Amino acid sequence: MTGAPDCPKAVRVASALLLLALLLAARPSHGQQLQLEVPVDCDFLTTCVVQNYVDHNPGAVADDYTCGDLTYNGHDGTDFRVPNLAYVERGVPVIAAAAGVVTGVRDGQVDGAYVAGGAAAVANLECGNGIGIDHGNGWTTQYCHLRRGSVRVQRGQTVAAGEVLGLIGMSGMSEFPHLHLTVRRNAVAVDPFVGSDPLAACGGPRAPLWSAAAQARLPYFESGLLNAGFTSSPPTSAEILAGQRQDGLLPRDAPSLVFWTEIFGKRPGDRDRIQITGPDGAAVVETVGQPATSQLARSLAYGGLRRTQPQWRAGLYRGEYVLERPVNGTWVAVLRIERTVEIR
Repeated sequence: MTGAPDCPKAVRVASALLLLALLLAARPSHGQQLQLEVPVDCDFLTTCVVQNYVDHNPGAVADDYTCGDLTYNGHDGTDFRVPNLAYVERGVPVIAAAAGVVTGVRDGQVDGAYVAGGAAAVANLECGNGIGIDHGNGWTTQYCHLRRGSVRVQRGQTVAAGEVLGLIGMSGMSEFPHLHLTVRRNAVAVDPFVGSDPLAACGGPRAPLWSAAAQARLPYFESGLLNAGFTSSPPTSAEILAGQRQDGLLPRDAPSLVFWTEIFGKRPGDRDRIQITGPDGAAVVETVGQPATSQLARSLAYGGLRRTQPQWRAGLYRGEYVLERPVNGTWVAVLRIERTVEIR
């Protein structure tokens, strides 16, 4: 049998009206402000961080909405990051921040192409695997850098707020695994933490687009942890990105004992302090770094020592990292990270 089955006119009309109602329900009414939910399904106290916000400064200096440094020139969205590629492999869902209709989809782009091949490798594909959603009344959202093969929606599909769209990845122009979310009104980027033109000066009035529940999950941290661990030698950036070299157990004949951290939000003047204590509680390593001379979106620090005896003393070793900031002539701890490793 070919063609469409017979369908009474009344049924067709009722179906069309139902579809129209669903589409209208998926969009904010005229004049209504868009309300957004958190677009990734992960814990912002233990796993995810907002690493970059919308740039509010049209000049050479970039400012996030708090007049802080967590952005860069021309950045038009919000970057929701997971620590490393091990989380990408496990799968971290990207979800629709609001109900709407899918207007565009791209999948199939390789994760990590920008790190491997530079800008030429992702020319005209900077968003990587991405999704566009129309929420009505001029509001749209764009989701970028999804994991290859993870996109679950199609163009023209109506989605509900909270519906899974795909998984966080590192496709397109991306140096680390994250979701880049851009919110637009009438094709102009809007900062969801402010709710107004992103070129407005930072520190001004705010009417966030986030729901109350979303705002509670998205506190602003000026500095924070990305990755940390103990290893038997200093880790490389590639190893950290891959989620390797975070050993919970080391052999007694390990050549070195190294405690390392990768953080975001180090400011000019900040310094690193690292201490490793042995099983008896005595310090075996104490280092203080030189103050930073520039803003660092990501910063790697480590302290350690080589094994000089036949074996390390067995037991639990504790590492502590402190980011110190000069405030009125005094060093103030603004970030503290602790990890342990067992040697046996």
